Amino acid sequence: MEKSLNIIFAGTPAFAAVALAALLKTTHRIVAVYTQPDRPAGRGLHLTASPVKTLALSAQLPLFQPASLKEAAEQAQLADLKADVMVVAAYGLLLPTAVLTIPRLGCINIHPSLLPRWRGAAPIQRTIFAGDKQTGVTIMQMDAGLDTGAILLQHPYTLTQNETSQTLHDQLAQIGAAALLETLEKIGQLTPQPQDNQLATYAQKISKEEALLDWSESSIRLEQKIRAFNPWPVAYCQWHGERLRIWQAVSHASQNLSIAPGTLIKASPTGLDIATGNGMLRLLQVQLPGGKIITAADFYHARQHDLIEGQAFT
Repeated sequence: MEKSLNIIFAGTPAFAAVALAALLKTTHRIVAVYTQPDRPAGRGLHLTASPVKTLALSAQLPLFQPASLKEAAEQAQLADLKADVMVVAAYGLLLPTAVLTIPRLGCINIHPSLLPRWRGAAPIQRTIFAGDKQTGVTIMQMDAGLDTGAILLQHPYTLTQNETSQTLHDQLAQIGAAALLETLEKIGQLTPQPQDNQLATYAQKISKEEALLDWSESSIRLEQKIRAFNPWPVAYCQWHGERLRIWQAVSHASQNLSIAPGTLIKASPTGLDIATGNGMLRLLQVQLPGGKIITAADFYHARQHDLIEGQAFT
C-alpha cells in the first residue's frame, strides 16, 4: 500500500468536483488538475468555469485547460508532472493512448455504472430510462477503448422508486468519491478484472429531441423518461400550443382504458391524468414557458378553465 501518491486529476462537472473535494482531504498530493476550457453558459452565454476549475482555483492547485491532449507539447507537459497516477472523472476529453502510460500506475476512471453495462456518455440517464433497479460506480483501469478497461473496484447502488437523474447523480458522486479513495489505498494490490464485452450496453448521449413525450408509449415508460430527463433536458409535450415541461409524474395502471393516448382523462388538484398507450400518467409538477416549476394543484387552480376533459395533449 502506497501511503501518499502524486496525482493528476482530470474532470469537469459537479460529479468530478465531488471526487476532487474528497481527494483534497487526504494525504495524497494533487500535482495538477486538468479540466475542459471554459464554455459559454446561461442566457447570456458568458464563458463559465467548470465546477472542477472553481474548486481547483479555490484550493490553489496547478490548473491546465488544454483543448486536446493529442499534441506532443501537452503530453510532454503532463509527463513533466511525474505523477504516480492520473484520476479521470467525467473529463469530457479522450485520453490518447500515449497519455495512458505516462503516469507510473497508469490512469484510472470513475464511471457511474456497473460496467460493462452503460458504457458511454450518459450512463445515469440511461439507467433510469431503461428502468434498471440497480446501478453503481466502477473504478476502472483505463485503456484505449471507450469505458472498456479492466475493473478495479465496484460499489453497487439500489435505485429508489422516485429516482431522478439528479438524485442518482448526487448519490453516485458520493459513492464514486469513496470508491476512489478505497482504490487509491489498495492500488497495486487490486487484481484488474477484464470486462465481459458480450454484456456491454452503450449509453448514448441524450438529445433534446428525445425529450418530447410519445403518448402511445406505456405510462411506465413515460414516467421513466420524465425521471431520466430531470433535470436535463426535461421531458415535455404540447398543450394549447405551448410547450409544457413535465418535471414529475407517476404511472398508474388502468385496465381496459379505451381512450386515445394523450387524452386528458381528469384534471384535479391531485394531478393531470392523461391516457397513454398502456395505463395512465398523472402529471405532478409542470412548467410553462417563462414560468416557474409548479405543482399540479397550482397549475389546476391557475388554468382550471383551460383544462377540459377529453382534450388532447400532443
